[in-house]
Amino acid sequence: MKIGLLLILFIALGLGSCISSSSNENTEYYSIAIDTTALWVDDEAIVEYSLENKSGMKVVILNYGGIISQIWTKDKLGELQDVVLGFNDYSSYLKSHPFFGALVGRYGNRIAKGIFSIEDSTYTLFTNNGVNHLHGGKRGFDKVIWDVKPLYEDNALELSYVSVDGEEGYPGNLSVTIIYRLTDENELEIEYQATTDKPTIVNLTQHSYFNLGVDTDILQHQIMINADEYLPVDETLIPTGELASVQESPFDFRAFKEIGQDIDEMDDIQIARGGGYDHCYVLNKDKELSLAAEVREPESGRVMKVWTTEPGVQFYTGNFLNGSLEAKWGGNYGKRAGFCLETQHFPNSPNQPNFPQVTLLPNDRYYTKTVYSFSVKGD
Repeated sequence: MKIGLLLILFIALGLGSCISSSSNENTEYYSIAIDTTALWVDDEAIVEYSLENKSGMKVVILNYGGIISQIWTKDKLGELQDVVLGFNDYSSYLKSHPFFGALVGRYGNRIAKGIFSIEDSTYTLFTNNGVNHLHGGKRGFDKVIWDVKPLYEDNALELSYVSVDGEEGYPGNLSVTIIYRLTDENELEIEYQATTDKPTIVNLTQHSYFNLGVDTDILQHQIMINADEYLPVDETLIPTGELASVQESPFDFRAFKEIGQDIDEMDDIQIARGGGYDHCYVLNKDKELSLAAEVREPESGRVMKVWTTEPGVQFYTGNFLNGSLEAKWGGNYGKRAGFCLETQHFPNSPNQPNFPQVTLLPNDRYYTKTVYSFSVKGD
């Protein structure tokens, strides 16, 4: 630990390592802890922030990449466990990994051949996923140091970053603000905001891998996705432009079923392309903040619901995890060790005029909100 930096941080804040507010038994209890690490990026220290609520749920976030490194929630026996994939050794986040827990931008998901146009201007992005651009490029938002401001009365963190004109090929100076908020109802709220000084594209998301059973694969998890349609993809995982019905297909999760129920069938008929689910679902929207998905893990009793203002959610089943990365709980992360529910606009939207559009203009404000809520069966 860099003790000098830690002391300077505390003196600057006028605070100790754990800040909490609680006036009586009826008020909400909040706790924010701040700690530094021995790691540095671009002459800036990586700092760990912990949000905790009155029930003991805890979320740990790094200023590097806005990474959610831990989410501790209770099972049906009341035992807390960490339910997101990642690393015990934070230095591993500085090496190649599949976006564990990261904030993704400027554009979450894929852009075909790394090319898009706004009006009469064409822009070329770094292609880091075969022939395509993925999750912001070579050095996206997952690899930068964010400025972090603790919001103590709200049990929240405000992360900010300015992506300069031309960064990774994107136009415009983009000012981004992300708020992570942990409520006493065991909800992790994430608000995404951005403004630009030049027309650009924006599609921000969060890339946590969840495993509600912790040290098993995720095939026995039961999931419901609130979508009648999904986006078929080509061999490079770019949407074809079609909105296809999930009915009578392995993509139908309108009623709860196990993740593994049809996943082998997908491989057999080669519609998975990526070796499993890695597809964007077109959400059924009944209001601005709508239920996107619900996941149940029978053994632990944990339940996770996802609410969002976004039109889509990418459901990914850890198809490319290959056992090369060491797991928090011992062993290695193999295929199907975790799943992602990435709320977002659709992949390759800038090149698909029939998709909801992602262009942000000067004087406009980008705003979306996603909520991950945790409970146990019977709550």
